Amino acid sequence: MQTRAKTTRRFLLEAAATLFDERGYAGTSISDISAHSGRTSGAIYFHYASKEKLALAIVEEHFATWPQLISRYRQPGVPALEKLVGLSFEVARAFRDDIVVRAGARLWAERKAIETQLPAPFLGWIEAVTELLEEADRNGELAVGVPPAATAHGVVCAFFGLHTVSDALEGRRNIEEHLGDLWLLLLRGLQAEPDPAALLDRVRQRSRGQQAAAEPA
Repeated sequence: MQTRAKTTRRFLLEAAATLFDERGYAGTSISDISAHSGRTSGAIYFHYASKEKLALAIVEEHFATWPQLISRYRQPGVPALEKLVGLSFEVARAFRDDIVVRAGARLWAERKAIETQLPAPFLGWIEAVTELLEEADRNGELAVGVPPAATAHGVVCAFFGLHTVSDALEGRRNIEEHLGDLWLLLLRGLQAEPDPAALLDRVRQRSRGQQAAAEPA
């Protein structure tokens, strides 16, 4: 019974996320979610007491994806700057392809219209990027004089600014291409021995290998 309730909650969450992503918070009603999901409004209220609670659940799920994703890029044996760049591409794909991640981002941007307290964004990202840059500094990958904490703040601002512009102009269709261009620019100042194209090539090869390994035979 618990599993069935969990499955239903996830189904409703994704149905609501689709509409919140398309129409925004103000443009989506519980009746809309009911029509889209094929479930009654009563069923939705049973699992989520209000539209605000449903929006909060989506934003919380949005933020819950990041610690798991970040932890995969703390494995030893890969240079820290390559881990950072690889992580950024995986996040970019999540923003493009994962409906709950996309909806959570839009809902947080519209937070002033939602009468509930939403989680604080970005702090976890700045901390994670700072840790990776500090690791790069310890290992001699980082250029002399690059301060990890201040640089992490700038990198996070550039990364999420890129997402905002890409979403507005093209629905993030070409986000990976634009992200590659951004790293070609940033890595020239970050690497102790600048060779951005080679680093990006290694990251892409590793990503293709991981995707191939994950595919069923």
